[in-house]
Amino acid sequence: MRDGLSFSKNRFAVAIKFAVCCGILVLPSLLFAQERGKVEVVKDTKVDSLMEKYLVDKTERSNTGGPASVSADGYRVQIYSGTERKSAYDAQAKFQDRFPDMHTYISYSEPNFRVHVGDFRTRLEAEKMANELKPWFSGLFIIPEKINPKLTSE
Repeated sequence: MRDGLSFSKNRFAVAIKFAVCCGILVLPSLLFAQERGKVEVVKDTKVDSLMEKYLVDKTERSNTGGPASVSADGYRVQIYSGTERKSAYDAQAKFQDRFPDMHTYISYSEPNFRVHVGDFRTRLEAEKMANELKPWFSGLFIIPEKINPKLTSE
């Protein structure tokens, strides 16, 4: 006569074996149910225009012998630092009137606005500009920053 306990253990073992076998048979079909080789990309049309602009700029830089990167280590002169936006833009306009070919950069780091000018490769160049600006701006500082180097043409 069969023992009831061994019969239920045997029945449990058979159920586990059956579940494992079904899993082994069904799992590969789940893994390979996806269609291979087809990807649908949904993107904004502006991405293409930005990529084209980037490639054109990169090509122009390499053709003119300019730097491969769009930034380099350098210096800028800080002509204004304060909490008033209008004063920052006034300082920028005052500088642009005297030096229209030089770039200006306004940044905001709460609570201060800062106006930096120029893209100087050496500290000496930045110091020359700071000395030239002393009559018009007080509290000038030379700031080491990433600059936008000028593209040189050969």
